[in-house]
Amino acid sequence: MMNKSALGITGTEAKVGLKTLHVLIGYGFCINLLLRISWGLIGPKHPKLSLKRTSLSELSNYQTRISKGHKPQYLGHTPLGRVSVMLMFILLGVIMITGLVRAGTDIYYPPFGSTVQAFIAEHGELPSKIKPYNDTYVDPSAKLQLGPFKSLMGNVHRYSVYLLMFILIMHIWAVVKTEVTLHPGLISAMVSGKKIIEGKAEDE
Repeated sequence: MMNKSALGITGTEAKVGLKTLHVLIGYGFCINLLLRISWGLIGPKHPKLSLKRTSLSELSNYQTRISKGHKPQYLGHTPLGRVSVMLMFILLGVIMITGLVRAGTDIYYPPFGSTVQAFIAEHGELPSKIKPYNDTYVDPSAKLQLGPFKSLMGNVHRYSVYLLMFILIMHIWAVVKTEVTLHPGLISAMVSGKKIIEGKAEDE
């Protein structure tokens, strides 16, 4: 989206086409995220999304034990892993909401598109007549008023994605480090669903 000119994508029609593709992929992302959140609320113990089991004292105790050479085992995520996953879900939620808002302000797609069209439409004109990147039937003052909000949503959307990328990289690095130094078989357990535990798991 940010390199369309370098990709040779110019002109309003191509711009709308690229934005539409981005939005359609975003809808798939939204459906996937909502399904995962639902599973995290009603599913079994270990896929659940909860920070109630991750207090600061538990996190501090986990880090202290690691620094002393202990190797605590968990059937689910470690305390640090749970915090990381929750941060990722928060960011994913922010990306979803801001993305849906921008889909409404840019190309007037649901769920906010009709509301945006009604807000910026000239008095007496049908909002549905407004087309993406076309100021016909648009009230200039309403469009100007919408501008800062639209820009804010775009910036939050973009930088949330950047932050998510950073956390994902750190999460993958932590998984690999845990596999090598603390808990062999961790990565394979993500595929098989079966984790090898030495002794009793901390979260049994």
